[in-house]
Amino acid sequence: MPILQIDMHPGKTLTQKRELVQGITRAVVDALACPPELVEIIIRETPKDAWSVAGTLKSDT
Repeated sequence: MPILQIDMHPGKTLTQKRELVQGITRAVVDALACPPELVEIIIRETPKDAWSVAGTLKSDT
C-alpha cells in the first residue's frame, strides 16, 4: 500500500486539498496499477516560521 506524505505551508483551501489528493491518487493508481483504496496521503502543514531554506526562515523571505 503506497503511503505518500506532502509537506506544505498552510493556506490552501479544503477544495484545493481535495483536488490535490484526487489527482495524486489517480497518478499513483495509474503508475502502480493498484486500487485507489490502497493509496493513503498525509498532508502536513508547517508554518513558514518553522521551515527554513539555506539558513533563512521562509517567514523572513
